[in-house]
Amino acid sequence: ERERERQARTERHGAAMGLAAAALYGGVLALLGAALREVLLGYEDNRCSMTYMFENPEYLRVQMPRRVSQRYPGYRLFLYGEGLYAEQSRSLKLSGAPVLFLPGNAGSYKQARSLGSVALRKAEDLDGRLHLDVFTVDFGEELVALYGGSLQRQTRFVHESIRAILRLYRDLDAPPRSVAVVGHSMGGIVARALFTLPRFSPPIVSLILTQASPHQGPVLPLDSHLLDFYSSVGQRWSAGGRDLRNVTVLSVGGGYRDYQVRSGLTALPCPPDDPNKLSLVSTAVPRTWMSTDHLSIVWCKELVLATVRAFFDLLDPDTHQMTEDPVRRMAVLRHHFVRHPVRLLSELDNPALSPSASASVSFSGSSGSWMEVRTPRLSYSSPKEPRVQYFIFPLSSRRRNYSHFHCQNSNLEMTPWLFGCTETNGSVCLQGMDLSWATELLPAFKVATVRLGDLPAVSHLVLGVSNLSGRQFSVECEWLSEDARTVAVPIPHVLSFGLSVSAVTLSSAGLLHTVQLQDFHQVYQAFKITVESQCKGTKERLPSVSRLTVPWFREDSFTTMSVPSATQIFVKLHTSRPDNSSSAALQLHTAPDCQYKVLLTRSPNS
Repeated sequence: ERERERQARTERHGAAMGLAAAALYGGVLALLGAALREVLLGYEDNRCSMTYMFENPEYLRVQMPRRVSQRYPGYRLFLYGEGLYAEQSRSLKLSGAPVLFLPGNAGSYKQARSLGSVALRKAEDLDGRLHLDVFTVDFGEELVALYGGSLQRQTRFVHESIRAILRLYRDLDAPPRSVAVVGHSMGGIVARALFTLPRFSPPIVSLILTQASPHQGPVLPLDSHLLDFYSSVGQRWSAGGRDLRNVTVLSVGGGYRDYQVRSGLTALPCPPDDPNKLSLVSTAVPRTWMSTDHLSIVWCKELVLATVRAFFDLLDPDTHQMTEDPVRRMAVLRHHFVRHPVRLLSELDNPALSPSASASVSFSGSSGSWMEVRTPRLSYSSPKEPRVQYFIFPLSSRRRNYSHFHCQNSNLEMTPWLFGCTETNGSVCLQGMDLSWATELLPAFKVATVRLGDLPAVSHLVLGVSNLSGRQFSVECEWLSEDARTVAVPIPHVLSFGLSVSAVTLSSAGLLHTVQLQDFHQVYQAFKITVESQCKGTKERLPSVSRLTVPWFREDSFTTMSVPSATQIFVKLHTSRPDNSSSAALQLHTAPDCQYKVLLTRSPNS
């Protein structure tokens, strides 16, 4: 009898353990199924435009010294060309600024054609006064992402290639002293590895731009040679040193479309006080605002245009070569890749027009073109006929109740439009300062937000809305209190599986709101945000724009939303918060006569 009872207990215990194991395995399979569904069905659409060659692309072989060819028989160096430029460059007597493209794992040297072709079109627009010479290295499409035995050999050949490139310009009156390097994927790691070579001269590479390069570590650390290579590169760059601090490095990650190299790996592991290193994700790049997969980051037209514009703005008009000023280099890169103020970059060269300028601005126009605004908000649409028009806002009565002044403007002309007035005559401003450098370009319009506490010497704000070209546009401006426009929302728990919802209704029908996403700072957190808008009337409005801001990494993402509408935004992070800084936030640029409701849901599909 006792034996039967013990056997029954054993069977019951075994059945319970079997059920528990089945539940565990079922849960694991469910999570794997959700992950597989995300990979196969949740793949973000490719919104990049394709770059096209308008003439037959040619790759002109650059002969290397015999000892180099014998040591590296599988590697070659080419100059990219098309049409007339290719014909003129066959003798390799060059006068442009040299740029070297390095392909990544199993990459082709022909991937340089997008960068080279767009650079040629840009040079044609400038009548050939400034141009780039784009070189590219053929590594034989070696597989180096999983096996690192070839990386050191590639690095040494790139060093020899740079020396060969610079020799092509030695007969110029002002030959280039350095080569700008663009590295895709593992090509970006090779570019940084150059500085580990014992006979490498750091001044010959002063600018590196990497695309989807895993700087933090290999994607799959399975090979000892690969780990040793990363270790030597990491030690060299983490130690810093003056020779490295003067090297400008920009790392661009592709965002969530890149399933091969997640963007968290593309952050540069450099000392935090190094002002010449910059890491960001393509979704945050002005006029790009989109994610790219691991290959399209090379040919994505929006991103290639940003790169080429930056390179041409880095050219010294006297020497026609890349500037040797590291401060200038970083200013140009920030202009094109971080914050575009909708101003011509050439104005940075004019001390009176730079963002830190204190020089005054004089105003023209009769008193009839000036109008004083004493209401909390201004809405203006320009007429069809050309007109000179200024609005002037007194500050004295606003400082107590408001912290900021904010405007949305659909006029994307690169001209000054917001000023601080320091001398008036009635309702006319005589002298002032340009505040338009506070402008930031968004996907649907430009915005400017100025903090009143930063303007102690300003008595009025001036809005310039003249449309001398007759082009129609609209402007919305308002006074706002930052605290009143900020609301904190707890994010749903990670195990809620979409059953819990956090919601907030924005009480003010203003232009700018911030929703703080409490405790949203880990890469494993993912959820869905639904923004619902309801508007009064049926008039045509500018779209609203949402912006996910991440304080510790430049991975901001933008979503354009029609109004009224209900728009879903799937939110994830590329990097976890490294310290106790604030959590991520959702910034909403909204229509003034609409009400908005924000709902946060933990969704298995997100």
